[in-house]
Amino acid sequence: MPDLKKLMTDGRLRKLIILCGALGIGLILLSSLTDFSDNDNTAINYNVSEYCEDVRLSLKNILENMDGVGECEVLLTVENSVEGVYLENNQTKTKEIEPKIRGVVVACEGGDDAVVEERVTQAVTKAFDISTAKVFVTKLKE
Repeated sequence: MPDLKKLMTDGRLRKLIILCGALGIGLILLSSLTDFSDNDNTAINYNVSEYCEDVRLSLKNILENMDGVGECEVLLTVENSVEGVYLENNQTKTKEIEPKIRGVVVACEGGDDAVVEERVTQAVTKAFDISTAKVFVTKLKE
């Protein structure tokens, strides 16, 4: 305890406490000027055409690597656009809802083979969680 009394009477401890307090207040003020929340500049914002093109190319790549499919072309139809879900203040985005795939057409070299057609249909229905009625597979024109 004698060392604490000596520091208190010396004044250095008071200056250190005041300096730490001023530094803390300065950091609080600085944090109020800076927005640390996730904003739209850091998130990947897709429009519908970009999203569809990315999904179409991914599906095309997967299908072309399946046995018997060969070269293929893919057409997607979507139900809605990319939607953002916001909090009540309409400024804080909580999530993005991607467009829903409504249907898929696949034209591929192996499209006339029933086994290939079934495998392509199964791959597409599983990937997009859609019914087989929404998938059409045909032979690619030579």
